[in-house]
Amino acid sequence: MEREGSRDSVRSAMINKGESRGSSRRRRLFWKLRQRWKLLGLFEIDKDHEFYPLTCDLKEGLRDAVQDAIHSEATQSIPAEEDYSAKLTQGHEGYVMRTYAGPVFKYFRQSLGLSEESYQRSLASCGLYLQFISNSKSKADFFLTITRAQEKKKYFIIMQSVFFPDERITGRYDIKGCHVSRWTEPEPEGSRVLQVFKDLNFEGNVICLSQQRSWLLRQTELDTRFLQDLNVLDYSLLLGFQPLHQDEKSQGWSLASLIVRTKRSVNGPGSPTTSQCMSVPGVVEEEGETTDKEEEGTEFSDTPDTTSARRPPMKKIGQQVSAVSDISEVMAQNRRLLPNYKNPLHVMDGPELRYFIGIIDIFTVYGLKKKLEHLWKSMRYHGQEFSTVSPSRYAQRLYNWVDTHTV
Repeated sequence: MEREGSRDSVRSAMINKGESRGSSRRRRLFWKLRQRWKLLGLFEIDKDHEFYPLTCDLKEGLRDAVQDAIHSEATQSIPAEEDYSAKLTQGHEGYVMRTYAGPVFKYFRQSLGLSEESYQRSLASCGLYLQFISNSKSKADFFLTITRAQEKKKYFIIMQSVFFPDERITGRYDIKGCHVSRWTEPEPEGSRVLQVFKDLNFEGNVICLSQQRSWLLRQTELDTRFLQDLNVLDYSLLLGFQPLHQDEKSQGWSLASLIVRTKRSVNGPGSPTTSQCMSVPGVVEEEGETTDKEEEGTEFSDTPDTTSARRPPMKKIGQQVSAVSDISEVMAQNRRLLPNYKNPLHVMDGPELRYFIGIIDIFTVYGLKKKLEHLWKSMRYHGQEFSTVSPSRYAQRLYNWVDTHTV
């Protein structure tokens, strides 16, 4: 019995030791994962994190706000004028959640083929948020409005990542079109820190788009003109790239493939073959026009990078045309054939590289504070290009950067 008891003790010790080893391995794996996140500037917002209460409230508020959109009319229609000023107010314990222009953003999501259920799962899942620490001077937290008890309002903008999917992206840049404070010191070779470089780091390089260059220039002109009209500045052109695989360089460019891409460009990725909504406000397709006619009337070249898709025949509608200040604004749309892979709005393929391109940080208004900053920087950086300039100068400068850095 005594010997048997000794065996049981040994067996128990071995089991405990095995469990301890397994637990130790899990701890080491978790530690390595956390270290990797730290190296990449990612931190898990757990219960000990200062933002944990905020993110819990944010999840709850977003879940209920999106649930309201799910319960609303499901059919996709062009937002009415009142939709742009819509404000949904929902009370929660300790805070109030306000969602602005909800029907408009729902329309945008539907036009991209994103369901409300998928959007809700992405924002309000049971998993923990990750905090991304960037080298941005704004010190913004990358996590619409929440008012918390005894705290100032916090504003959030939810947007699709330009760098998605990011598994093979080998370079990332934040471009403002100027030189002052626009250099990021590269990490030592072998470092795993995820870096976003700036204008001066990009000097000596070009964006090689071939036939799609003219589309990018025109789109940059339209976007910067729009932001200039809103009197904003300090926005950035995000740029990432990755080498194309050999099979990606030789994709099939059959007539059928081009037709599908054309329809996707005109009707939106959520409906590649049928038009469930008008693509622009104030115009509709001519009655009697069929899909076959649209296909027959579409011209294609033998090159893969056709820069724009022909618009289906359209006509003015009396009352709706007044929604836009000038019909030329409608006709100024700059269409291109959207690619058949993820994130098509931000992705463009050149001969050798795939580029991820988009404009972000569009909420800085050129008010008194920025005007005073401009005056101070004009004296400190006399004769140099710095970021805080008038919206018209800022827009022109960013367009010039794209023009001189693309071939």
